[in-house]
Amino acid sequence: MESQQPEQTLNLDECLKLLSGQRDEQRLAGLLLVTNFCKPEDHSSLYKVYNAIGSRFLHRLLTTATISSSHNKDAYLTLSVTVLATLCRVPVIASSEDMISNIPLMLEVFSMSSSSVPSSVLEECCEFLFLVLSASEHGIMTFYEFGGIKILASRLSALQDDDSCLVDMCIRLLQLIISRISLDTIKKDYLFELSIIVVEVARQFAILHNLLKFEALHILNSVICSTDSSELVETLEDSNWSHDIRVGIVAILQNRVAAAERFRALILAESMVSIFGEDWLIVDQVSNTNDTCLLLVLEQSRVEIAVLLNDLAYLKYEAPQESLATTEAYSRKQRNVAVAYSLVENIINLISNVGKNCMTDLLDEGTLTTLILQLNETITVVLEYLEDAKEHGQRKGDDLLASVRIIGCYIAEAPLACSEKVGELLGYMLSIEGADEQIPFQSICFLLPMLSEITMKVEGCKALASCEGGFKAVLDCFRRLIGSKYCIIEEDICVFLACDTIMNLLLNKDKLLDESAFVDLLKVLAYWSENTNDMLSMMVASSICSLIFVYTSEEALLNQPNFNDDTLSSLYQVIARCMASTEHDTNTDTIHMNLSEIIYAGFYQWAHRYPRIREAIKI
Repeated sequence: MESQQPEQTLNLDECLKLLSGQRDEQRLAGLLLVTNFCKPEDHSSLYKVYNAIGSRFLHRLLTTATISSSHNKDAYLTLSVTVLATLCRVPVIASSEDMISNIPLMLEVFSMSSSSVPSSVLEECCEFLFLVLSASEHGIMTFYEFGGIKILASRLSALQDDDSCLVDMCIRLLQLIISRISLDTIKKDYLFELSIIVVEVARQFAILHNLLKFEALHILNSVICSTDSSELVETLEDSNWSHDIRVGIVAILQNRVAAAERFRALILAESMVSIFGEDWLIVDQVSNTNDTCLLLVLEQSRVEIAVLLNDLAYLKYEAPQESLATTEAYSRKQRNVAVAYSLVENIINLISNVGKNCMTDLLDEGTLTTLILQLNETITVVLEYLEDAKEHGQRKGDDLLASVRIIGCYIAEAPLACSEKVGELLGYMLSIEGADEQIPFQSICFLLPMLSEITMKVEGCKALASCEGGFKAVLDCFRRLIGSKYCIIEEDICVFLACDTIMNLLLNKDKLLDESAFVDLLKVLAYWSENTNDMLSMMVASSICSLIFVYTSEEALLNQPNFNDDTLSSLYQVIARCMASTEHDTNTDTIHMNLSEIIYAGFYQWAHRYPRIREAIKI
């Protein structure tokens, strides 16, 4: 090596003399010689070459190569692109205004058809752009202003699978651009081109089996998982992209890869489900049904939930408090657990829909069994997290609220799952507040589907009635729901779930509610019936009134300090209206018929204890 060094120095010195010559022939000869021995990693020598040749000659050479029609055009083009790409290995050169000024010409070369430009030239052209854009913010803006996004999209769509090096460079260049330019700006200016990019990157995400697969994943996460991708998705006419993303996600989740990449795959899956619905996990839009993606997503979500909840518990109860690092880690893990929870909730909905619609051909018995076992395990972990929070006196936090939501979602579909633990924690779950709440509300709304389901059994009714503040929580939630938006109450399923829960308690053979609870509930029902024209809402209110009247009397109610004659009259009026409607209505809807039956059956039990109701219904 020592004997070779003087020879290399001598050759470089000779090249530098040629590069500094007065005639173009000398400079071209010097460039041809220097490409033979000047190594890309030898920044010192490259800088000497750059100073010797000068930026003007390089720019002129590239310009000549792009506009010339001579037989030397290809040679000039190859030489100029190779030299510029090599020189830009030196960051100070790459960031210079001289190199930035070559971006429009390089884009022109990059837009040429593959048949007229060698693949190696396109690769070096892409390398030049990557190096210059990496080194300079001005370079990024120049690239964007001269239509670089459009040219890159066109180049991606023309790529062949065997152009592995060019695929590599294009994807790396694309990731750099998306990380430096606002996605909203790109959507505004190049929405169609961005849709092409998504389709092509998704295709590469499916077929690549190297580190570049993760680069494609990062790009798709940046674009698809943005705050509002609906407008972009509408422009994606090629349906294969959705299938390609599913294939890529499956490949990542079923192989040994870094935990961070596996979670990025989950984030992308959650975004795809939010776009296409939970059926995307099992219905292949290109070929046939496949449950591999569904099973892998649930398994990975289950693992992530267990790990993340353990980490959150440590950060909340054991880690040093009021540390910036702790706060950032806690926020990040909260966001991550929300993604995993969302996927699990969608899978719960998917299983429920398959069962309700008898679509057993989509999921076989073995798959369903596996899913349910994993869901039971996940819900157990979430319940343990809440139990830990209860022991630490924690009742406020979005992580707790999200945990309540997923439990309510699952137990509504599987009322017998974890029933003992759910019963123990029911009162606590009803008391949980979100970070921005002053009193519990969302947690109760999340639990209403579960409460409506479990109170269909005596054990569930007793569990709700016996837990401290259980019925009061439901009643307060009901009051807030109809008090805040009674005008559109018929569109709010939470209201009817609350009513179902209340009716289940009242239909129970054991009297589980006291007089004060009856009074509060009747006042809420009177307010509701006065502020709605929806007949179903009035029928529900009348049914609940009829069930309450069984347990008390007109005299007893009017003797209550917080109850008055106006409230009772209002309730009589709505009952009368519903009974009259039933007599003249030909509606054979099962719900209306059942409610009507409750009203009439109750009326014949308690009418003799409510003398003035006969005036209201003209009996």
